[in-house]
Amino acid sequence: MRSSRTAGRSKQRIDRSETENCQRDPGRGPGRLSVVSLGPGGRSFMVPQALEALVSAEVIVGYKTYLELISDLLEGKKVFSSGMRKELERCQAAINYALKGCRIAIISSGDAGIYGMAGLILDLCHERNLCISSAATEAEAAADFSIDVIPGVAAFNAAASLVGAPLMHDFATISLSDHLTPWEVIAKRIAAAASADFVLAMYNPRSKTRPHLLEKAQKILLEHRSPETPVAVVRSAMRASEWRCLTTLGNIPLEEVDMQSILLVGNSQTYVWKGWMITPRGYLQKYSVRGTD
Repeated sequence: MRSSRTAGRSKQRIDRSETENCQRDPGRGPGRLSVVSLGPGGRSFMVPQALEALVSAEVIVGYKTYLELISDLLEGKKVFSSGMRKELERCQAAINYALKGCRIAIISSGDAGIYGMAGLILDLCHERNLCISSAATEAEAAADFSIDVIPGVAAFNAAASLVGAPLMHDFATISLSDHLTPWEVIAKRIAAAASADFVLAMYNPRSKTRPHLLEKAQKILLEHRSPETPVAVVRSAMRASEWRCLTTLGNIPLEEVDMQSILLVGNSQTYVWKGWMITPRGYLQKYSVRGTD
């Protein structure tokens, strides 16, 4: 991340060697590591606690593309930036700075607890046998540092709100990325969710290196669902480049789908009405509705 000098202090690029020394600085108490969810990207969709954590942080760690979403909050901060598939490096750096007694924020888009950084941070703390306290409770004197996981608007929430109410009944989220999960496992999960008539929210549906996986997923779904099943494709929800369309399972516009897209696949009851995708909860089947004159 390049430094940009404006009025006030500039953000500072971190020397990687700084993150390797985990000794707590003299005079500092235990550090605090905030795992911050940015939501879909727009500042108005970020929860206040996330903004507070970013403002109070000494060091902000993140994927370079997501750091650009909060560039105005980086002034005066140390910034640790890295690219795709450098999640381990980022999380190790955040933990090491917290061990030094610093106040850290590591960022995720959407919700950090859904395919985000929260799980990896805690996995690494477990692997390193660290003593971690919750920032929401009184800090333990012997703790190495405290952690708080700040929730956010998940990508599937943002996408669903733009097309209606497709998630009103039971649903499952599945990532099509086979980078960490074997395709055989993903395929089994798709088939299980489809056969159980869950609405599906699909993350990471199509990339340049694996453009075929969405088509494979579509074929599995068609073994259990009608080709006329409603599907919403939402790309870059609630950002300037937002794009969305309502289509059917048999006619997914594969070439329009990328890693910034979410697919919402309806269940057997989902329908489209006047441009809205709706999955009934069951109220009208259970209760009589009287019309009004």
